[in-house]
Amino acid sequence: MLKYTAEHEWLKLEDGVATVGITTHAAEQLGDLVFVELPEVGSTFSKGDDAATVESVKAASEVYCPLDGEITEVNQAIVDDPSLVNSDPEGKAWFFKLKLANAGDADSLLDEAAYKELIA
Repeated sequence: MLKYTAEHEWLKLEDGVATVGITTHAAEQLGDLVFVELPEVGSTFSKGDDAATVESVKAASEVYCPLDGEITEVNQAIVDDPSLVNSDPEGKAWFFKLKLANAGDADSLLDEAAYKELIA
């Protein structure tokens, strides 16, 4: 199941774990990424915390943690090659996996139709 935040993160939910990345819209707004900093595996975040940082030729921006949880995995490939975020933001360029403190909290996030309405 895919969910979205108003801050332009996407989440793919499977068995209480969310794979998190930034949306195509966000990647297009940022421009060509030159740097990605990811959180440490094992660190815990609350909804809305700064979890990762991206820098483009235009600006630096935070990637927010969409829900409460613990980081279980990060995508080293986007640190090694930040341009992956521009070429496949909602696929191979995921940022981190988050074990949700409460999977039911995902119900409060946007579905695809609501997200598309937000960015229209």
